[in-house]
Order: sequence, then C-alpha cells, then structure tokens
Amino acid sequence: MYEKLKQECYQANMLLQQHRLITLTFGNVSVIDRKAGVVAIKPSGVPYKSMRAADMVVLDLTGKQVAGKLNPSSDTPTHLRLYRAFKTIGGIVHTHSEFATAFAQAGKPIPCFGTTHADYFYGDVPLTRKMTQKEVKGAYEVETGNVIIERFAEINPDNFPGVLVRNHGPFTWGTNGIKAVENSLVLELLAKTAFVTMSVNKNTKAIDKYLLDKHFLRKHGKNAYYGQK
Repeated sequence: MYEKLKQECYQANMLLQQHRLITLTFGNVSVIDRKAGVVAIKPSGVPYKSMRAADMVVLDLTGKQVAGKLNPSSDTPTHLRLYRAFKTIGGIVHTHSEFATAFAQAGKPIPCFGTTHADYFYGDVPLTRKMTQKEVKGAYEVETGNVIIERFAEINPDNFPGVLVRNHGPFTWGTNGIKAVENSLVLELLAKTAFVTMSVNKNTKAIDKYLLDKHFLRKHGKNAYYGQK
C-alpha cells in the first residue's frame, strides 16, 4: 500500500540533495494524499545516499503510523499541523538552506526587491514571531506549526508559498512535493539575491506595488497568462 505516495515522497526528497539544499541529513519533504487522508515523509536521520522509496514513512493526519518501519522525521508534527490548516497544499519542505536560514536567524523577512521574487511571492517572505520558552519546552514541533499558522492568519498561503521560522529556518509548500521543492529552491535564491542586493545598496527600496502586482498576477491571478494552458 501507498507505494505511489512513497515514491513521490522519495523523489522529492532526493531533489533536495540534487539542488544542494541540504547538508548531511538536514531537511525533509512530505507529500499528502488527501483522498486517503495520509502523509508520506522522510524517515528521521537516514542518510540520503542509503535512503530508498521503501523507507518513506506513512501516517494519518493524527500522526498514527500506518506504513513503514522507520521513525518519521522529527518535524512530522509540524507538517501535519500545516496540512490540517492549509487545505490547498499537497507537499511541504523544510530545509536549513544557507541564505534563507541566515535571514531566519537574523529575525528578518526576505524583502521583495524585484520581479524574480514577485514571480513567486506576493511580497516579502513572511517571518514568524519568536517562540516562547513554554512553546519550546512543550510540544515543540506542533507549536512550530502553530506559529506558522498564526503568521498566516491574514495571509493567503497560496500567495506566499513559504515562511521563515525565526531562529530556525525555512518551510515551503506547494500543490505537490515537487512544487514544494521548487519553492524551496526559489526561496533560497531570493534570500541570496536579497542579501547581495543589500550588500550593493543598503538603501534599496522595495519593488513598486504595480510591478509586484503585474509579475505575481500574470503567473498566479485568475487572469494569469504565463506559461502553457
């Protein structure tokens, strides 16, 4: 059972290594089958070189393991919390990619300076608030999901397919696992180019709203015309 879902999850996880978004065993991808009500995710601490599709762990949305012999990623409760809250997403990625993590550690959102950013995010990449000591000492991974959801109380996750968890790192999502990885790759690029931009000119201003609207909505709006139908 769940072989197709496991294979999709495995392929998406291997893309993290291919795109150099992970170091050692840092990071993970999960994918969801909403019809079946199950999520497949990378096993905890397993080296990418030895990992196989059969190693993927399948759980229901309550966290009950229904397939796989290994322990799931320690970030699983965060993934499950996001799937329950964001009904349109089909895949989630967490990495500790260098530049995005630097912004998260600095406690700064990634500013939208140009059209490359605007093609994917409808403004600055959001940043969560600082987690409290009680949250960290409690159900930490669940609370990580909660602070992300709290940050998106008035933000559409379809318009902002990623977030920086303060002092931690980036989470991204998409309609499936591959799209979530693409958004993770793009997020790292946006963080790097924003850093370089501010190094060139620390007084760089945010992109004009009309240009932001044009680039985001031509790809994502109801009248989008970018790409093939």
